[in-house]
Amino acid sequence: MREVRYAGFWIRFLASLLDTLFLALPVAIVIYFLSDGNWFDFSQYQQNMMMAMSGNTHALDKQPQTSMQWEMLFEITTLLVTLLFWKRWRGATPGKKFVHIKIVDAKTLKDINNIQAITRSFGYIVSTLAFLLGFIMVAFRRDKRGFHDLLAGTVVIYEEETI
Repeated sequence: MREVRYAGFWIRFLASLLDTLFLALPVAIVIYFLSDGNWFDFSQYQQNMMMAMSGNTHALDKQPQTSMQWEMLFEITTLLVTLLFWKRWRGATPGKKFVHIKIVDAKTLKDINNIQAITRSFGYIVSTLAFLLGFIMVAFRRDKRGFHDLLAGTVVIYEEETI
């Protein structure tokens, strides 16, 4: 049995950025157009950006209106697409696949099951709401597990290290 190489903070961060570009952004574009522009007030975002770039300290005083119905559709769709990728690509999303890492069961190093996938996804919420500490802890643990990994019993490793 070979030694397991855990995927650390920065490689996972890069995979997350890539997933935002290749997974979440396309879903967001589709939902924005499906909502006929009613998901959020894009013009208010533009106005805030213009004010901020001109040095106006009140640029963020007025926040764009967001439709919770369309926001929930985005969140659920992104979750389902992520779960589909995890199932199809055995624990990887496009970003993870690109950087050759994957999510596996922490004890067996085998593919994760549906319960682990769902638990891990909801664990992202907790990791985020706790001032991102659930993600930051990846940088400081020997096994490179975040809070969401601990909840789900998962670990992220380099693909070539699977058993």
